[in-house]
Amino acid sequence: MSGRDALPPLQCLRAFEAAARHGSFTQAGRELSLTQSAISRQIKRLEENLGRPLFERDPEGLRPTPAADQYYRVVRRLLRELADETVRLRRQGNDDQITLATSPTVASIWLSRHLPHFQRRHPEVEIRLLTMEDPYRLDLTEFDLGLYYHLEGQVDPPGLIAETVFPEENVIAVCSPHYAAHHGHVDAPEDLLGRHILMVLEDHFNDWLTWRDWFEAIGMTWREPEHCLRANSYQVLMNATLAGQGITLGWEQLLAEELRQGNLLRALPHAMPSQGKLSLLLPQHRHLSQASRDFRQWLMNLPAAPD
Repeated sequence: MSGRDALPPLQCLRAFEAAARHGSFTQAGRELSLTQSAISRQIKRLEENLGRPLFERDPEGLRPTPAADQYYRVVRRLLRELADETVRLRRQGNDDQITLATSPTVASIWLSRHLPHFQRRHPEVEIRLLTMEDPYRLDLTEFDLGLYYHLEGQVDPPGLIAETVFPEENVIAVCSPHYAAHHGHVDAPEDLLGRHILMVLEDHFNDWLTWRDWFEAIGMTWREPEHCLRANSYQVLMNATLAGQGITLGWEQLLAEELRQGNLLRALPHAMPSQGKLSLLLPQHRHLSQASRDFRQWLMNLPAAPD
């Protein structure tokens, strides 16, 4: 066997590293956007290539065999180094460029208002935005930093660590002045379920931001609303809310400038402490460039409202 033939396929090594790290073929598949059966087939192919089993089952799930444990550490280190070098080459030597992954809503409503402040302080840094609703779909080699609402302990994107930007955050009900003028102001929470239009998000990733949770948090009984507009994109719902089509749930700090300028109104004074917090996501074991360190420092010291 030649030296070239001795190397297993890269996709098998990625499947093995993810499965060993998670202790689960299912979680590995979710990270790599593959089915559980596809991960299983790649592990089997790697086991055939190596001529030995790689995993054992115990009451807590999968764990690498003693022989595979050392192999896992080597594979993990090499994949990290390969990812870092890939990022470096994709930048084409431009250490002053930051690729920032974020959701379309955070990018369009919040970040677009604050980025000019950073660019005035660091005119040498070039920002590239990569918008994606679900951070689980991110390829760690394609971005430097992420900015998402993050639910600690329940929605942990693999290979990333989270640093909270807003230590406190509330979820409030908002609408546009146009909507309030045409449908009337909301007199009480139960009013929302009768004569008003609720904007309902149908998205498994954000299933912790729901009207049911909001009603229960303020001590009200929930029932299905008589009128609603549903979408699987929070950005679509927020744009529809700004256009006067209904009432939606939103993060108070994220929408602070829209509220201050009068583009949105609080439909009710009630608020629910948010489970998720706006967080900076940093790839683990990645050396941050000076530009990324500057952005991180700027973000963590950002005032509540832009200059």
